[in-house]
Amino acid sequence: MIGMAISIALLLFAVAMLLATWRLLQGPDILDRVLALETLYTNAIAVVILLGLKFATQLYFEAALLMAMLGFIGTVVTARFVGRGDLIDHD
Repeated sequence: MIGMAISIALLLFAVAMLLATWRLLQGPDILDRVLALETLYTNAIAVVILLGLKFATQLYFEAALLMAMLGFIGTVVTARFVGRGDLIDHD
């Protein structure tokens, strides 16, 4: 039963990732594209966690944790770039 639920969840996350990719490619402005990229990244982390549950191994959970840490850093850098237009402070 849990295997079927994981398979359905993987299918639904795949659909969500396709829709986020479409928004990433078709977004009318940079903020829509940034939000689509963050959504795509979050969905990818969820897929890795679901694969860890499906295959019952800890390696996927460690990979998801690493992805989440790198995603947070990427979000901060992207927000700074969109907000200021550059990444380096010019004092």
